[in-house]
Amino acid sequence: MARTTSPPPPEDLAEKIIDIDVSEEMRGSFLEYAYSVIYQRALPDARDGLKPVQRRILYQMNEMGLRPDRAHVKCARVVGEVMGKLHPHGDTPIYDAMVRLSQPFAMRVPLVDGHGNFGSLGGDDAPAAMRYTEARMARAAQLMVASIDEDVVDFQSNYDGQETEPEVLPAAFPNLLVNGASGIAVGMATNMAPHNLGEVIAAARHLIAHPDATLADLMEFIPGPDLPTGGTIVGLDGVRDAYVKGRGTFRTRATVSIEKVSPRRTGLVVTELPYNIGPERVVSRIKELVQAKRLQGISDLKDLTDRNQGLRLVIELKNGFNPEAVLEELYRLTPMEESFGINNVALVDGQPRTLGLRELLQVFVDHRLEVVRRRSEHRRAKRRERLHLVAGLLVALLNIDAVIALIRESEDSAQARERLMSAYELSDTQARYILDTPLRRLTKYDRLELETERDQLNKEIEELTAILESDTKLRRLVSKELGEVAKEYATPRRTVLQESTGETRSAAIPLELGDDPCHVLLSATGLLGRTAGDRLPPVYEGLRTRHDSVAASVPTSSRADIGVITDLGRVIRVPVLELPELPADSADAPPTASGLPVSDFVELAEDERVVSVAALDNDGPGIALGTAQGVVKRVASDSPPNKDDFEVINLREGDRVIGATQLVTGEEDLVFITSEAQLLRFSADTVRPQGRPAGGVAGVRLPEGARAIWFGAVSVPEDSVVLTVAAGSTELPGTGAGSAKVTPFEVYPAKGRGTGGVRCQRFLKGEDSLVLAWVGRAPARAARADGGPIRLPDLDQRRDGSGEPLPRAIATIGTGRHDTHVAAGTPAG
Repeated sequence: MARTTSPPPPEDLAEKIIDIDVSEEMRGSFLEYAYSVIYQRALPDARDGLKPVQRRILYQMNEMGLRPDRAHVKCARVVGEVMGKLHPHGDTPIYDAMVRLSQPFAMRVPLVDGHGNFGSLGGDDAPAAMRYTEARMARAAQLMVASIDEDVVDFQSNYDGQETEPEVLPAAFPNLLVNGASGIAVGMATNMAPHNLGEVIAAARHLIAHPDATLADLMEFIPGPDLPTGGTIVGLDGVRDAYVKGRGTFRTRATVSIEKVSPRRTGLVVTELPYNIGPERVVSRIKELVQAKRLQGISDLKDLTDRNQGLRLVIELKNGFNPEAVLEELYRLTPMEESFGINNVALVDGQPRTLGLRELLQVFVDHRLEVVRRRSEHRRAKRRERLHLVAGLLVALLNIDAVIALIRESEDSAQARERLMSAYELSDTQARYILDTPLRRLTKYDRLELETERDQLNKEIEELTAILESDTKLRRLVSKELGEVAKEYATPRRTVLQESTGETRSAAIPLELGDDPCHVLLSATGLLGRTAGDRLPPVYEGLRTRHDSVAASVPTSSRADIGVITDLGRVIRVPVLELPELPADSADAPPTASGLPVSDFVELAEDERVVSVAALDNDGPGIALGTAQGVVKRVASDSPPNKDDFEVINLREGDRVIGATQLVTGEEDLVFITSEAQLLRFSADTVRPQGRPAGGVAGVRLPEGARAIWFGAVSVPEDSVVLTVAAGSTELPGTGAGSAKVTPFEVYPAKGRGTGGVRCQRFLKGEDSLVLAWVGRAPARAARADGGPIRLPDLDQRRDGSGEPLPRAIATIGTGRHDTHVAAGTPAG
């Protein structure tokens, strides 16, 4: 972008001499050069994480159709297309950028699928010339250009104005954080570490759901970088500084094991090296130190690296030397331990900025929200255009005879178009479309097809409009798409994180956060939360900000997944770490500390409800489910691999799951309560476990018109109570709120499965059915619709006694304890 001045005409060369201030000219030229380097070469855009040359490579490969399902083509062909159309620089930097995009040891998620010699770790071996190598887009690269033809990003002219190129790619995953970046500009540089795709997307989804999330919240999902070559990061203080300020330094170590390399020798086996460090560099440095006698105890060094087993350096030790002491010397003196300086400089709105972790995620989230919004607007506009044409064609089909006669009587197509527009109030576009439609499209079958298409277009337009008019739905869609990307492309973490302990050897910490024990609670009003620790007070007192009761509880750990069970028989996987942590003491709890709605974590159908939670991949006796038609089923609690949503029961037509519970011993009492005020108690071991596709067996016998309203399990009969609520008639004074009854569970005898059970409450005048029921460990809790508590009657020892009239209607019921595995089914009726 150097400035040029037009030379004077030849005839004036002898007469005109222009005086130029050399210092001013150099200053201006240098600033233009610096601007070009910063914005056109060295720094990535914070939205898609790509430098201009990388963006042009991926865009041009997409334009060439080099998708993963196509054959590889010569890299020289790609480089020529990029250089000729988009990148006005030499072929060497283009090919170098293309090579890096394909290297699995440089990119955490490679974007180019290379075929041939694309170099080696640390640059020890140079890649082959581009006339020999071949390439195509990697599967992940399709995510970078997805929907680019749907007006999701702005385009700009290329260097000569004959082509267009995107200013930024749609980028369906946070590429800048996942793959990192490095570049040296004028007066500034960038050096960003790669991260784990699954962790970064989890943090991005958390930020989408919680826009006010703090850096500490996000670091629960992203504990540190995840380098492509693995290794160990020693000292996390620098990582935290980088996440806060955008700059920091950490040390990376090789992964080494102490093994018996021969019958008489012990050796150090290196299987992973620090980022950007190759084995040849390590080998040459060790040999130099041994020859200079600065490193003692090494008898032999072998590089056994190959394509099958990967990196493997075997350092054989002399007898009498401590392997751990030699290893510490290797860390100190060789590239087996290196420093990595993070400098998160990227372009934001065309300006270079130093960004922390939260800012990097926020820029990407804002970009994806804008991309999905523009995509939805484009799709809605396209569907409206098509709907306009379909509506016109349907008008012609409804008046087909008159339309044909009108066209035949017209002098030419222009007159026919004008007459169609006038006769049937059609637009010019609709009239042209009708005239261009072949007669074979005017059959009765095609009319049915058009009507179906019209209805489908209207439905899709409504869905897209709902997304565009609701920020919540837009965010939910973006989060869902990110979750699908993580599900398909996420891989386990490779880099181990260690907290630094000064001069002494660092103590290893887990790759991720500790897998601490906890309990997941489902409240009667559908709130999910987790409590820390494996031993908690037996009574969950509830928070002063709202009164609620526990509908279901399951012990698990913070790194595990739990299954949310719905009344349609579905189990939906939810990571425990995403659930809010409930405070142990409610004295100073914030208003939201009682949990978040289930709908924040799972997508439910309009008429679908959550009935319980259960641990997945549990070795226990499984899960017991009960339905409104009296069916009971036991199923193993193991979840199918690679499935976040699956069915556990084949429901009959019109049936629903009313309760589910995770069995602990398999000898619990299973309990049904029906609308006819019948209670059936039988042992869980009488129900044979079945596979997920099975439909269950007979649980409780129901008379015509009756249904089961509650199902669960009781593990401690002597400490459990039965709470039932009968419906009252609004026509009788004083009975509109109904009546409630609390009875010890032990007064109800066990009966055989498939029987009708025993009566558990007699109806008062005006009452004809039970509407709410619950069985579990005391104390029982009830609340109004506004969350306020309702006092329940005292314990009634009569098994089939009548209830006590209630002053106000009950909305939710449940237990005050969290150390129970009983699922309350649908406690709100």
